[in-house]
Amino acid sequence: MTESTPAPRGAKLEVGQVAPPFTIATTEGEVTLAKLVEDAAKGVIVYFYPKAGTPGCTKEACDFRDNLNSLKGAGYTVIGISGDKMASLEKFQAKQQLNFLLGSDPDHAIMTEWGVWGTKKNYGKTFLGIIRSTFVVGKDGRLEVVQYNVKATGHVARLRKTLGLD
Repeated sequence: MTESTPAPRGAKLEVGQVAPPFTIATTEGEVTLAKLVEDAAKGVIVYFYPKAGTPGCTKEACDFRDNLNSLKGAGYTVIGISGDKMASLEKFQAKQQLNFLLGSDPDHAIMTEWGVWGTKKNYGKTFLGIIRSTFVVGKDGRLEVVQYNVKATGHVARLRKTLGLD
């Protein structure tokens, strides 16, 4: 990954910026973004979701699961990150037969760096939470795709189009 001035903490990221580095506990052990990028043929899809097992998050995760072979075939690695504890992620992964990494960021440190921990509105209430977002990190460590406030339904199909896979 290349060096660059990072975005201010909590700021929204933009295409072309260097992705904030992270080390995270996952369902397959600790990983770093740098290692994921190094091992990927083309890049890494990092998606943030609010809570394992909820309807929207399950729909989105299963959509990534069902498209993983074609994403991998195109050179992409996928990691989903939430604030859930590891036991919840392991249960979610097993129940939904998810075939990609799930990372646990319970203190929201990574989410804050990526600008996905912030003010949300739901049913007229405003609160702090995880903003459903997806990023694609290229082989040079820079953000190639930045999508905040994505809708779970149809998200992977839209991402595939953005990546030129459909």
